[in-house]
Amino acid sequence: MSDAILSRAIQMRSPVPPATKWVAAVVLAGWLTLVLLLGAGGAFVGRPGTPPLAILIGFAVPLIVFFAGFRWWRPFRDFVLTVDPRVMMGLQAWRFGGLGFLALYANGILPGNFAIPAGLGDMAIGVTAPLLLAVLVRQPTFAASKTFVVWNALGVLDLVVAMTTGALGSMHAVGGVGDVTTGPMAQLPLLLIPAYLVPIFIMLHMGAFLQARRLAGHRAEQAQSGAVV
Repeated sequence: MSDAILSRAIQMRSPVPPATKWVAAVVLAGWLTLVLLLGAGGAFVGRPGTPPLAILIGFAVPLIVFFAGFRWWRPFRDFVLTVDPRVMMGLQAWRFGGLGFLALYANGILPGNFAIPAGLGDMAIGVTAPLLLAVLVRQPTFAASKTFVVWNALGVLDLVVAMTTGALGSMHAVGGVGDVTTGPMAQLPLLLIPAYLVPIFIMLHMGAFLQARRLAGHRAEQAQSGAVV
């Protein structure tokens, strides 16, 4: 009975206000434009053997804004908590594009210690996303399950590992002739991955986490109410 009530609550979630959708769309478009302009000017390219600070800033700042907005701006918090989790999970299927990392490694463009774990991790999330999405479509309460939370945690872990190995690869590069480094990740079009797509995928995972926590709270309240009755 409690799962049936929770399922109806999920399906009847309040729609996202149109104004909030427009704000989100404008912010995403402006962010993309900024990355393209800075990337075209070489703003993210660093010297071999140094931390990729520009890329790390481009990766971290959007996430800081995301969490700050969720904490202090009620309309944005409502937006995050009402986005359909099926959409958030479905978008992760694009991560199968991590196959491209393996292709770049095979062609000597990216080093294996970065491309292989990043590519395989992304492909694993991309392959499993449609499978779990099918479960979520049939059973909306799956969004409050441990499996749902663990899968999202693994998705975040994959992205963090990729960013970490990429940063370490940049710091250990010597810049010798013929060296295969992570340098191409600081140039367009690959720059869009760490400075735009990775933060978005993490935001999708975090939005799923936050919704799962809220649903788990509803389930606990229902269980407590049933115990009292």
